[in-house]
Amino acid sequence: MPHQSPQDLFPVIHRHVWLNHAAISAWPTPVIEALRGFVEENANHSSSRYELWLESEQALRQAIAELISAPQAEDITLVRNTSEAINIVAQGIPWADGDEVLLLSNEFPSNLLPWRSLKDRGVSVRLLTRQNQDPTELLISEISNKTRMVAVSSVQYDTGIRLDLARLGAKCRRHNALLCVDAIQELGAMKMDVSLLPIDFLVCGSHKWLMSPEGMGFLWSRADVRQTMHVALPGWRMYEDPFNFVRSDWTPPASGHRFETGTINMFGVHGLLAAMRLLNQLGPSNTERQLIERSNCVIDYLKNNPRVKLITPTDPDYRAGIISFTLDCLDLERLVQTLEPLGIYIAHRAGAIRISPHFYTPIDQIERAVASLEDPDVTRHCSA
Repeated sequence: MPHQSPQDLFPVIHRHVWLNHAAISAWPTPVIEALRGFVEENANHSSSRYELWLESEQALRQAIAELISAPQAEDITLVRNTSEAINIVAQGIPWADGDEVLLLSNEFPSNLLPWRSLKDRGVSVRLLTRQNQDPTELLISEISNKTRMVAVSSVQYDTGIRLDLARLGAKCRRHNALLCVDAIQELGAMKMDVSLLPIDFLVCGSHKWLMSPEGMGFLWSRADVRQTMHVALPGWRMYEDPFNFVRSDWTPPASGHRFETGTINMFGVHGLLAAMRLLNQLGPSNTERQLIERSNCVIDYLKNNPRVKLITPTDPDYRAGIISFTLDCLDLERLVQTLEPLGIYIAHRAGAIRISPHFYTPIDQIERAVASLEDPDVTRHCSA
């Protein structure tokens, strides 16, 4: 990929102003080419090269481990999505009556429903409502010796607030509580290092900031915690040599494979592997710097609009790629719909507008999108 610019890597920018990476990302050309190659290989050779696909699967584990600075690829479990990964954790922990799970009440449903289902097992599930408080501080203030698990999104999908995982994890450690982190709104946007963070589980899906197809994701689990967990959904694919169908020992393996039940999404494997390789090649620190530059631009432009009330913090330490805000006197859902025919894609979430560029988004496209929020030809259609 030497000497290629973002304009070469992301065809979407020639057709749309895509500021909706917090929903579904556009694919870069390495992902497109990998998927096209996989389809053509299937068409011409069927599964005769399955051994090579298995090598790609293992390469994906290695690439994920590299991106999150995990000490070993064996700690990676490949899953279909974040909901599956969180359910693996929620159903695998050996809960006791009276154990407590702490959550923020505004979590995305994938990080809410799996924990709520534990109430029938005697687990207390506490939803904390944020009233203009720092969510990290709120969670820290409520952790006690009853707390068995704290489950958070590292970046909130609605407000764009980024949690301080180091401080939160340190408080969990002091109370022997586990910390499960949904990183789908952070990983690929910001650098993450699980070797330094006091967390126990990290889950992430493929289709947002990781820029690859839906239907793929991963769970990283800390080895010593993983060994205490129940395997809720055993299956043939969980073993290191899965094609040994007549084994005598069916003991679940110690690695992250133990949570992989059945046939893997090889299409997703090839797409996510290409995306991971691209992000590792570009360097997480570089992409983070470029994304912060772009989100700074969004905030700087929005500050000039008297109708705007920012929800996302302006301090870069407390945000990632999501910028959320309200616009006085406008129907926000209608505003989103009015912009789409103009080729500008943003989102309406939880009563606010959400803009989410990525590291490659051209600055002039950000300027165009934000300027449109003050364009009378746009806003006259969107009066509340």
